[in-house]
Amino acid sequence: MRRRSILAALFAACCCLVAVGPAASLNYPNRVIKMIVPFPPGGPIDTMARLVAHELSTRLAQEVVVENRPGAGSTLGSKAAASAEADGYTLLFGSSGSLAVAPALYAKLDIDPLKLFAPVASVSLLPHVFVVAPSVPAKSVEEFVAYAKANPGKLNYGAGLGTPPHLLSTLLKVKAGIDVTYIPYKGSAASITDLLAGQTHFTIDGLLGLYPLVKEGKVRALGIARAERWPALPAVPTLVESGFPDFTHDAWTGVVAPAGTPRDVVDILNRAINDGLQSAEMKANLIRFSAIAKPGTPQDFAAFMQSELPKWAALVKLAGATAE
Repeated sequence: MRRRSILAALFAACCCLVAVGPAASLNYPNRVIKMIVPFPPGGPIDTMARLVAHELSTRLAQEVVVENRPGAGSTLGSKAAASAEADGYTLLFGSSGSLAVAPALYAKLDIDPLKLFAPVASVSLLPHVFVVAPSVPAKSVEEFVAYAKANPGKLNYGAGLGTPPHLLSTLLKVKAGIDVTYIPYKGSAASITDLLAGQTHFTIDGLLGLYPLVKEGKVRALGIARAERWPALPAVPTLVESGFPDFTHDAWTGVVAPAGTPRDVVDILNRAINDGLQSAEMKANLIRFSAIAKPGTPQDFAAFMQSELPKWAALVKLAGATAE
């Protein structure tokens, strides 16, 4: 009799444990969520993170605070997020810069985003555009390549080490077989200033920053680095159309959580982020950022990261870039 009572008690306890598992997510979130941004405040990644945090706060009825943790090329913030409790209350607003480029630049730190993080949701794609200074006479990609080949060693491009402008401009140099010089800069602002002054001659950088300069005629857009033309610049062909069939490299953003975060919590966050991407306010902001919404499941984002990380790592290797 006593044995039956003990077994019954154990069975009841097991039933309670089974019930507690899924029930735990019903209480999520019940406190403030922290979203780490591994870059200084005020930049495009930080601003987009704050937009996503606002949408999450609205849909989860819980405060989501953004914490900027810049340093060591974004690796400090990424490592802080990866080492946090895997409970859904610490997130990382990641990007191609922090999740794809930085691990390749800082190879000795052994940062593997696919092992350290659980993909939650992709957020956006950010196109790149190939522009030249007004002093460069080329009106098309083909004319630029011909001009560069006719003037070996006379053209240059400036960018921060390991940044997309450095990597993508180097890729163009290699694919086109042209003799142009890379000039390192500490930041993009100085390199763009020198491009406008004609001190440097071309770059492939984010459409977000370059679009106003293109519209004002301060730089000339020759190609979009993606498979489709950009609606706001319909006359500008893609680099694919211009003879570079594999030149499709968007920057991107997304949210990840520490590895081991419960699947049901990840799903709650994923649904909230996807819903937020459909809001009128977010759609207007994405247009302002020259960005494309990229909703999808956690599995979609995981597959996307698995394909994107090697692509950017290969560009880092091609450029010979290292931060160590």
